[in-house]
Amino acid sequence: MFTGIVEELGTVIDISAERLSLRGPLVTKDAAHGDSISVNGVCLTVVTVEEDVFTVDVMEETWKRSSLGVLRPGDRVNLERAATLATRLGGHLVQGHVDGVGTVESRTPGETWEVVRLTVPAALTRYLVEKGSITVDGISLTVVEVGPDWFTVSLIPTTLELTTLGRKAPGDPVNLEVDVIAKYVEKLVGGRS
Repeated sequence: MFTGIVEELGTVIDISAERLSLRGPLVTKDAAHGDSISVNGVCLTVVTVEEDVFTVDVMEETWKRSSLGVLRPGDRVNLERAATLATRLGGHLVQGHVDGVGTVESRTPGETWEVVRLTVPAALTRYLVEKGSITVDGISLTVVEVGPDWFTVSLIPTTLELTTLGRKAPGDPVNLEVDVIAKYVEKLVGGRS
């Protein structure tokens, strides 16, 4: 589990069909084989750690269901270590299991924040509510508005500066994870009908 509070911007070092190598000085300082690290919202398992570079295996299913396939060496990524029972839950409960890929549709700058409109697969909009939680590329955000195939979020200066969402342009893909609690509620309520 994660909280959706990005710890650092890492850098893609190398990509192969089955593996990613990434630089992340903060997340590697206590990382070991078998640990989970969220990379742009995708929970991946550490295979090796050498100084400030770690490698993770990536299954074919993960390439298909996430936006990791568009990454290239030198790209920046959001990194977060798995939460512990002593971790502050500054965001919300995040599994690192991508529900779908959306796209940055537009950006509207404000004086101190920016409103970003993103597309969402229509099947996922039922899990989005105004003032509810959404994870975008591993970032815990609050939904501002919801449409039939889109939603908006407001990004504060810290989020713009310290995450990849500050650099994403219209047309760029993003990993989306809806609130897991909404999925469980739907399953439980649907099971009683």
